[in-house]
Amino acid sequence: MHHVPLAFAHGTKLGTKLEEAFLNTNHAKMYLAINFVAIESCVVGKSNLYRRSDLDRVNGSLKPTISSAADDASRHGECGLAAFGRFLAEDNMIASALWHELGLRHELSCDVARNVVGNMTLSDYVWRRVRWIRVRKHMAFAATLVEPLTEGVALSVVDFTSLRYTTGVSLWLFYTLHLALWLLIDLDVCISLAGHLGPEAMRFIGAWAMREILALPIWVIAIFGDGVEWRGKNYTVMRQGEARRAGERTVRYWWWPRRRQRDEYERLEGAPS
Repeated sequence: MHHVPLAFAHGTKLGTKLEEAFLNTNHAKMYLAINFVAIESCVVGKSNLYRRSDLDRVNGSLKPTISSAADDASRHGECGLAAFGRFLAEDNMIASALWHELGLRHELSCDVARNVVGNMTLSDYVWRRVRWIRVRKHMAFAATLVEPLTEGVALSVVDFTSLRYTTGVSLWLFYTLHLALWLLIDLDVCISLAGHLGPEAMRFIGAWAMREILALPIWVIAIFGDGVEWRGKNYTVMRQGEARRAGERTVRYWWWPRRRQRDEYERLEGAPS
């Protein structure tokens, strides 16, 4: 059992508003769609409920289990919650393990999970999105490659390129209608989840527009690289979303401000220098 996250902007910074717009429109829309077709596991950890006995039989190998926890452990190694500590997206990995290893399916509740977004700067928002795109790239590479086609701006370019040869539609007319329809769909998703748009409707629409514009540049930055920052520490994302601690170096990402990152293993205490 899991729920669709519903974001509330607790802070006033720009990144907070962008994160709220993302979670309540594009993220919610794709979350509902993927779980509706149910061809693959798609779960985030805002609110999940599993049987402990099932969790004790999986470990993230995504290989079908045998019959008991003891047999599974002897075949695949450590099972249970501790086995997922090596993953950054352990919530989605646990759900995927239940799906693939035990053949179980998830149930999406009709309720929502309230998610309060704290104060985030624009930089915080960008690097948060970069982090999770890089994690998804190692967990679902094909889906991540086509991810821009779920965004309004990138999809509009593909649509217009196709339609201009068959209909001769005007560029400005097409983009006006396309983005207006895209906005109406996203607003309908947000209102359906929250029950209302709130008193700051125009500010929300402004944040929605900026998020749409930033989506493709953020994806391009994220697709070329494996380094992420998580709770003040730097990691390298590896196969299936596993992460290893990394050392520190300075990196410049094209037009984005300089950033501190890590690239060598952290020395263990007591290890010889």
